[in-house]
Parts: sequence; structure tokens; C-alpha cells
Amino acid sequence: MKSTSDIIIGFENFLIAEGDELNTIRSYLYDVQQLEKFFIVQKKSLISATHNDLRIFISSLFDMGLSAVSINRKISVIKGFYRYLLHDRRIDTDPAADLELLKVGRKLPQTLSVEEIGAIIDAADERAPLGLRNRACLELLYASGLRVSELLNLRLTDLDMDSRLLSIIGKGNKQRLVPFGKQAANAVEEYLRSGRPLIMKQRSAPYLIVNVRGKRMSRMGFLKIMRKYRIKAGIKKRVTPHTFRHSFATHLLEGGADLRVVQELLGHADI
Repeated sequence: MKSTSDIIIGFENFLIAEGDELNTIRSYLYDVQQLEKFFIVQKKSLISATHNDLRIFISSLFDMGLSAVSINRKISVIKGFYRYLLHDRRIDTDPAADLELLKVGRKLPQTLSVEEIGAIIDAADERAPLGLRNRACLELLYASGLRVSELLNLRLTDLDMDSRLLSIIGKGNKQRLVPFGKQAANAVEEYLRSGRPLIMKQRSAPYLIVNVRGKRMSRMGFLKIMRKYRIKAGIKKRVTPHTFRHSFATHLLEGGADLRVVQELLGHADI
């Protein structure tokens, strides 16, 4: 029978062959070594461990104050480790096969009220070209529920101003049509008429939202804009593009919209 150190080295070689990242391998080995040390105190071994032994170890993690997320990560490593031992014929039965992950409550994104959204948008009241751009960004983000990447990747050809529709290529290269309201349309039209031409200065770019260099705006650049107007509006909550997206969905549902319709607008399986 191979020694415990040989078993762990074998597991390490297996992870390397699988192409796992170095930091991931180190993390996995740390978890297995922690399990090994626990069993040494219990006068047991990794090879001889039973399902009940593993459950006792998991209970000890609760006593150490680890979160459910951290414990689930360790359970996943343990299950992977014993699958490896079974595949490598170092054990006859897998004691971790029936271990279940802990249920972790999903934390919902924070939602802004209609008044709070309005205050942030109204704070973008500058009449300079960049101010018109910023107002158009915020109006369009809330009116459409787009992901920030979808907003910043919008091309001029993706806009149908007459029908007030956006052609979006979302996750998984899936295309969807997203409507937007008159208020957002007015802000976009003013930006296209009086803002974007002055920002571009005879330069050309396919993107709707551009920075001062006439290039596609970066995510970081947009986050700075949101922070600026959140502070100006006196909103104390943390506000991100996803806050606008989640608020868009919440406000539609509160207004009586069908859940399936909202899901289609978001381009997602759930909200």
C-alpha cells in the first residue's frame, strides 16, 4: 500500500495532468492535507475513512466558524479527491459519494426605488457634450435593463430610433430585441445631435457610447460616471450597473409585467 504522502503526490500529478491552475492545485492540496491532519488526530487515514468520518470532519469546519461557501468548496475538493482515489483503484468504495453541498441562500442585488433612479438620472443635467452622453447612458441603461457590457458594445447600427428598439447580442451570442421608452429616446437623440459629434471631432467609430478619445467607453469609465451622479444625487446605497438592471426588472414586475416577458428582455433564464 502506498503511503499517504504518495497518495497526495499522485493527486497533485492528476490535477496537473488535468490542466488545473497552479493556485487551484495548491488550494486543493491544502484542503486534502487539512483533512489528513484531522484524521491523524482521530487515528484514522485518508484511505480508511468512512462516510461518517467525513461528516464528522465537515462538522468540525462549522465549529471553526467557516462559512457555508467555504465549507462547500472543501466538500467539493473532498469529493474530487475520493473520485480520484476510486478511479486510481486505491479504494474500493467512495465514502464521499453521498456527501451533499450545503444550501447557501442567494443574496439578491440591492434595488433602487423609482425615485432614487430618477434622482441619479436627473443629476446628469450638464448641457455639455459629455453631460449629454452621460444622461443618455443612464437613461438607456435603466430603460432597457441591459448588462453594462451590452450597453458599451452598442453600435450605432444596433439602434432603431423610429421603433425605439435595440438589437442586442448577449451571452452565448444570443440576439434579442429590447424596446426603450420615449424619455430614453429623447436623451439618446439629443446626445446624437448635440453631444456625440462634438466628442468625435471628425473622427469615426461604430460605437454609440464613446469616450473623449472617440473610442468605446471602458467599464471603469462608466463606473466612474455612475459614482459621480450617485454622490451628486445624495444616494448612500452602493450603485452599480447591475443595480440599474435589477431595479429595471423589479419595477416592471411591480407594475404587473409578466415574469417570462421580463426574463426575455433581460436575455436571461432568471432575474
